Amino acid sequence: MHRRKLVIVTPALADANNGNWQTARRWRQMLAPAYRVRLAAAWDGGDDDLMVALHARRSAPSVAAWRAAQPRRPLLLVLTGTDLYRDIHADADARRSLQTADALVVLNALGARSLPADLQARCHVVLQSCPARQPLPAKPQRHLRALMVGHLRDEKDPLTYLRAAARLAGRADIRLDHIGGALDPALGAQARALAAAQPSYRWLGALPHAATRRRIQQAHLLVHPSRMEGGAHVVIEALRSGTPVLASRIDGNLGLLGADWPGLFDPGDDAALAALLQRTRDDAAMLPALAERAAQRAPLFAPAAEAATLQALVAGLLTTHPIPGDHR
Repeated sequence: MHRRKLVIVTPALADANNGNWQTARRWRQMLAPAYRVRLAAAWDGGDDDLMVALHARRSAPSVAAWRAAQPRRPLLLVLTGTDLYRDIHADADARRSLQTADALVVLNALGARSLPADLQARCHVVLQSCPARQPLPAKPQRHLRALMVGHLRDEKDPLTYLRAAARLAGRADIRLDHIGGALDPALGAQARALAAAQPSYRWLGALPHAATRRRIQQAHLLVHPSRMEGGAHVVIEALRSGTPVLASRIDGNLGLLGADWPGLFDPGDDAALAALLQRTRDDAAMLPALAERAAQRAPLFAPAAEAATLQALVAGLLTTHPIPGDHR
């Protein structure tokens, strides 16, 4: 019996090593037991039975080509972040991708409410996952170590983290680390200047994934100040490592953490972030409460849960969109 052939189109392949690539690679592994799965930066006209396209705007040419060539074969469009919260409201190609897809996927529980009302019925939530790491039994008590993981670009809003760090210059017992490459050179210059002026702030630059995951596990807190997120994998990695999270109050974060998460601040509000960091250090109950909530959320992001949701979605699409003359 021939296995169905799937193509996952991701505009960024391994050399980019970004969130879309990590999602595509993980989904290939999850689908490979049942299907023949390949990754492509753009659809090349291959004889695939189903296309999974990541990002409505960046994959728009592949989405259009697939539908023109394969009008009856299913297309699954994954809205990974900037497309869901920006592009589909401003870009005609991204909107066409939405209308073309047979099913839509968002990566956080609140993502569907950013879609046009007439398309929300096509939408499915697939929560991303990662393997669990045992929380470290004892972290240093003489200081609080916070960590931001995010490239220096506007969407990740590193300036809020930098401004909060500057507000805490007098608190030697609160240390702030920052992992991420300077995609915006001007932001990189600001991070470098702050690190030179303030010993409690360290900009570590871009690090390999394994090293980043270790630092997440070692930190007392992950800080995630983004303005725009589809469902940040770094937040999931923190929860699965037993590391509590302070995060901006945006749908992409609330859809992972829950709307009543106790460690939230408004996007761009560095004063509120600094106050949360001080409270986490000074209030003995705050960090354990955050850690307990992290432990409660962590099972939602188990690999088996993501794989089961994804496999059921793909199987359903292939069943409801049979290929004429194909009796496999």
